[in-house]
Amino acid sequence: MSDILVKIDGKEVEAAEGMTVPEAAQSAGISIPTLCHHEKLEPFGGCRLCIVKVQVGDWSKHVVSCVYTVEENLVVTTRSEKIDKIRKMILELQLAHAPDSPELLAYAEEYGAQRDRFEKEASFCIHCGLCVRYCDEVKKKNAVGFVDRGIRKEISFIPEIAAKECWNCKECFELCPTEALQAAYVLAESLIATTPSFKGGPEE
Repeated sequence: MSDILVKIDGKEVEAAEGMTVPEAAQSAGISIPTLCHHEKLEPFGGCRLCIVKVQVGDWSKHVVSCVYTVEENLVVTTRSEKIDKIRKMILELQLAHAPDSPELLAYAEEYGAQRDRFEKEASFCIHCGLCVRYCDEVKKKNAVGFVDRGIRKEISFIPEIAAKECWNCKECFELCPTEALQAAYVLAESLIATTPSFKGGPEE
């Protein structure tokens, strides 16, 4: 594949065809914030924190950069007043779910996001999808997934699978930027422990 010349924050960058904007930026030492990226997983665009401005000729648009691949004559802006305001709003909404997340708080300090701007939600999940995608794409187990939709959307372990697969794995735990995953597993573990038909729990 041939290299493509793009410009990121005024810096000319040679990027391989098929690279996403964050990958090209990283190769040039430019960091774009994200909460849902993992090198072993397909791009997801769940957290939307990686928003940037892209421009080709007279056309420009703000996009979720982790699902946007480089192209000829692409000009990328990773920081601006508008971009920072969007990221600040995203962080404030996420902090309503996970106000004590160290990763979120670090970004909040950088972007001036207020921890208590929005009313707190019952869930710690910010829907980054890391756990669901890792279990599916890397482990091929599908032991955890999303349930419900919209504001009711949550992660949940599937007891029948979790009983057999999760006790000796738990690799997804370290990916979670909040404590939502651990809490969801505790609930599943309780169900497993009280349901005789589920085999393979910690007692075995």
